[in-house]
Amino acid sequence: MLHKDQASDIFAKIKKYSTAEGVEALFYGGHSALTRFANNTIHQNVAEEHYGVSVRTVFGGRTARASTNKLDDDSLRRVVRASEDLAKVQQPDPDLLPMATPNDVMASAKHELEETVRKSSGVATSYRGIASRHFEQTARTSPEERAGAVEKMVRVAKGHGLTTAGIFAISDAIEGIFNSRGVAQWHQQTAADISVTMLRDDSSGWQKANSPDVSTLNPLQLAEIAAKKAVDSAKPQEIAPGKYTVILEPAAVLDIVGFMFYDFSGLAILDQRSFLNNRIGEKIFGENINVWDDVDHPLQSGARFDGEGVTRQHVQLIENGVVKRLVYARGSAKKMRESEHAAKVGPIEVTGHGFPLPNEIGEAPMNVVFGAPQHPKTTGEMVAGTERGVLVTRLWYIREVDPYEKILTGMTRDGTFLIEDGKLRGGVRNFRFNESLLHMLSNVEEMGKPVRASGEESFDMVVPAMKVREFNFTEVTKF
Repeated sequence: MLHKDQASDIFAKIKKYSTAEGVEALFYGGHSALTRFANNTIHQNVAEEHYGVSVRTVFGGRTARASTNKLDDDSLRRVVRASEDLAKVQQPDPDLLPMATPNDVMASAKHELEETVRKSSGVATSYRGIASRHFEQTARTSPEERAGAVEKMVRVAKGHGLTTAGIFAISDAIEGIFNSRGVAQWHQQTAADISVTMLRDDSSGWQKANSPDVSTLNPLQLAEIAAKKAVDSAKPQEIAPGKYTVILEPAAVLDIVGFMFYDFSGLAILDQRSFLNNRIGEKIFGENINVWDDVDHPLQSGARFDGEGVTRQHVQLIENGVVKRLVYARGSAKKMRESEHAAKVGPIEVTGHGFPLPNEIGEAPMNVVFGAPQHPKTTGEMVAGTERGVLVTRLWYIREVDPYEKILTGMTRDGTFLIEDGKLRGGVRNFRFNESLLHMLSNVEEMGKPVRASGEESFDMVVPAMKVREFNFTEVTKF
């Protein structure tokens, strides 16, 4: 494993080889392993370990980046030269700031290593300092242990007459940033991912989970839930499309709401490409919608610094349905303060959410946490209180139809059920939907306790299950 002191030594060489007025190095890589299975048997087992460095240099407002996965002296000289050659032929960027300093980094670290009272769970919760996101048990997970977990999932499939497929993956990754003005940030994190799909001729079920701590994942339970969904949704009936009360499980919520968070960006507002343009400070969602970006939430993961090394702040994005704040990188915060939008966007602060420079995206909240309702409901309780509706396990193939109204289209899959008189009445054929996130998040009747959720269309978040009225299904699929 590449350690911070080794990376620091490598960066010292990079600085020595560079003639630029500013030089920055991003380190990345680690060890990963994957066990893949299909047709009730393991068919792939792979592992790799690799590291790389991406070098950015600056000459008079010109900047460029070059990368290499070779860390010997000759390769470092070549990557520095490539970055410098590219930078020298760029057009000067009048908005480019000097690289961050340690003072810039720490100016936003108001919460670090202190006992804080957080409200991002919806209820005041105390936790001390910063929890580790590196777990030796995860890093040491062996091929035999992964195979044993797969065996349990296959046993569940065979017990129900099903065929299963999926993955069990682990990783131990590093991420670091050093620059010539003294910034030196480092993050090491483990991750474990399990995804399982259960199949029969006319139905399927699915579950997925990930965590830095492999011991929190239960492959047997995931397989049993996926199998039950496949069995219970067999011989699906076809019901007419239309507007239904839907109960979206957390993975379905994750994958649809994830399409709006890149718009909570200062640069997106400045570029007039956000659905929040002319809506900040307005109530555009329901009273029960509260959202934070909280890198220190115990169910979150990832580095506590951004692509320039600046420490991430906790930011309340939505309060009681009102969009309150945006996130900013250093450059977009300065540009916003000088713009005509400055009086309309709420507080303008560097929040530590920028992506590595140069980029055209700017920044985004990447540690999204939905607040819990005052009285959370289980999915079973939501079903019991629904006269007629549809339970949705997950969504897929989601695409944006109208960026400003945030109208999305996509399909249900892997466990879609009819609800009548408070009970699940079997599977239904999948639907295509056309739904506005503004409409959907204004019609949330009930929510569950927020959990760490994983999907396929968006990054992991802490989200609840949601009961939503008048969700718009436009077509029935053939499966």
